[in-house]
Amino acid sequence: MPGGTATVVGAGIGGLATAIGRRRAGWAVTVLERRTELERYGAAFGIHPTAQSALDRLGVEEALRDHAVPYRNARIRTPDGHTLARLLLERIEKKAGRPELLISRPYVIDALLAGLDAFGDVQIKLGETVTEVSAVTATQDLVVGADGIRSAVRTARFGDRSGPRPVGTVAWIGIADFESPVHGETWGSGRFFGLTPVEPGRTNRYATVPAATTADELRVSFAGWHDPIPRILDATDPDTWIRYEMRHLYPALPTFVSTGAGTDPVALVGDAAHAMTPNLGQGACTAILDADALTRAVTVAPLPAVLRAYDRERRRSAQRTAFASRTLHRFMSTERTRLRNGAVRLLPG
Repeated sequence: MPGGTATVVGAGIGGLATAIGRRRAGWAVTVLERRTELERYGAAFGIHPTAQSALDRLGVEEALRDHAVPYRNARIRTPDGHTLARLLLERIEKKAGRPELLISRPYVIDALLAGLDAFGDVQIKLGETVTEVSAVTATQDLVVGADGIRSAVRTARFGDRSGPRPVGTVAWIGIADFESPVHGETWGSGRFFGLTPVEPGRTNRYATVPAATTADELRVSFAGWHDPIPRILDATDPDTWIRYEMRHLYPALPTFVSTGAGTDPVALVGDAAHAMTPNLGQGACTAILDADALTRAVTVAPLPAVLRAYDRERRRSAQRTAFASRTLHRFMSTERTRLRNGAVRLLPG
């Protein structure tokens, strides 16, 4: 359906990637964002090779390569520093022909914005809170809900049965001006700590603890853990840590699209469709894959067929990833560490 009009609600990674895809397919695109400025804060995240390929197809992968670093050597450890298992990053690289990449979130946002700017005619309207979704759908061929876990588009079209559900833990995330000699995750009792590369001289770090834990209590929570965790905590200002409540979308949606008779077409992408805990590091990747799939589905016509094709490709895959991530979170944050650690030691090295 070349030449259509689309409004994307939300200017995060999923929304911007979707806007690029729609525009590359020949559509006129407008992006609405409730914030008065785009989010450029945040820590690093991984981009799996499948998501890298999707970014290639969207035309923005090359812009990321200047800032991304490969993730190749990481381990799961106990608080005393003993190795439980190696992350299977080498296998991912061997199978895909390219490594997992790590990159700071602001660089991804800037790359996607540059991809949109290249068209010269995509409007990004900031400070636009969408409360009446029907008013938007009435003037557009397609509305894409990319407005996060508390999606107004999802609630308006699919009701409030599915919504944010906390999992009882919070993550304190950020980037330390300290280059860690070790990478991976350390799993303790009811808490875990992660360290990944992000750029020379800096380390991406995240501490996941019970929800009641304050920033001032983090150092105590990880006192006595292996080096460099206490050093990184001592070297960082608690005021720079970003608190992230771990939540997921529950229950899973029966569909990511609305195509029924008498309704205007709507599609959901990213957290609006399948918000997940970050344990598999796939939240941003699944949003990018959503955008790519919706772009490729445009070859199917008419529009309801486009959306059904998108839903068939993405819903079960994204929901399986979300379920696996939530299951892994429970496994990682358990207090039954002896049983968990014994199971991890059985993983292939």
